[in-house]
Amino acid sequence: MSSRGPADRLNPVAAPDVFNAGITWLAEPLHGAMQGPLAGRTLLVKDLIDTAGIRTTYGSQIYADHVPDRHATIVQRALDAGATVVGKGNLPEFAWGVLGANPWYGTVHNPLHPGKTTGGSSAGNAAAIAAGLVELGIGTDTGCSIRLPAAACGVVGLKSQWGLLPLDGVFPLCPSLDTVGPMGRTVEDVALLWSVLAETGVPEPHLDGLTVGLLRQAPDLGDGRETETSDAAEAWVADLERLGARVVESAIPAAQADMWPLFLHEAAVSHRETFPSRADEYASTIRPKLEVAQLVQPAAVSAAREALAVWRRYEPDVDLYACPCYAIELPAEDADELEVRLPLSSFLRWVNLIGWAGLAIGNMQFVAPDDRTVLAAGLAWERR
Repeated sequence: MSSRGPADRLNPVAAPDVFNAGITWLAEPLHGAMQGPLAGRTLLVKDLIDTAGIRTTYGSQIYADHVPDRHATIVQRALDAGATVVGKGNLPEFAWGVLGANPWYGTVHNPLHPGKTTGGSSAGNAAAIAAGLVELGIGTDTGCSIRLPAAACGVVGLKSQWGLLPLDGVFPLCPSLDTVGPMGRTVEDVALLWSVLAETGVPEPHLDGLTVGLLRQAPDLGDGRETETSDAAEAWVADLERLGARVVESAIPAAQADMWPLFLHEAAVSHRETFPSRADEYASTIRPKLEVAQLVQPAAVSAAREALAVWRRYEPDVDLYACPCYAIELPAEDADELEVRLPLSSFLRWVNLIGWAGLAIGNMQFVAPDDRTVLAAGLAWERR
């Protein structure tokens, strides 16, 4: 059940939110600077990200009445560039889920594929952009959370390279993997918002002369699970070559240890003030994950951390990778999250682990070590 009141539901900018994309819609939008590259552009901020004077729930009932007194740096940068914040985007509780379901604020509905999941966890941002309720969004991505919703809803989202964009004012899940990033209807929109958040210029379109590696199997994450395969990228080869890229078959080496202990350990630390002391206030989708997280052994965490460091030193033999965002049928919006989370996200999670940038253009994903490369490739692709 939602705790929103009538004033929270009012969005003076766009049509009614029949997709349940927002947890809070502002009766009076938060206007930024009068001038700037984002002047007049409407922005939905994921409700994991602090906004001064605006309720920020982190998708939970524990923080249902939480009102921060400061903007996250990335929100302030968007406002300084002229953006207008119109609301806070719906998400799974504490952003830990690959579907758009939230037991406290309701399920986000997919405007592109009715009845199918929006993906998670930046579900509200993707649905609102796809439905035309807003132009831009700021989301977070720890394992798939910008790119999966962008893919499922047919919009564009960038998981920035780890460590580039500031994370202050963002509720942590796994700090070694957490990132923020822009979402929009087009690569051009995303590149513009990224330039504001990163305080740098927009990249020039560029694919000509690049070597693009086709990934047909998601990398092995060291957990003993066979990852999904897909030939979806084959459909993009002709256009990539026409744009001047050289396309080759490629693969990413396997992780040298199971990465899950590190994720679980850091998640447990992120929630130590409220879990297990307030475990009964967590929903059934996240509580079992945090219960398992309490049992992780220090040796396994150390092994995972060492393996992560090794993986992040890997130097690719291509300029750019292309692969799908998801390789299974898009699940129903009421699917069991614990059953679908691994197969649905296997082509996405490795990008967070290796620390690189991933750009979702619908279900197409460009991956490279840095943001500028994937954005430049995406801009060239969009203008083909």
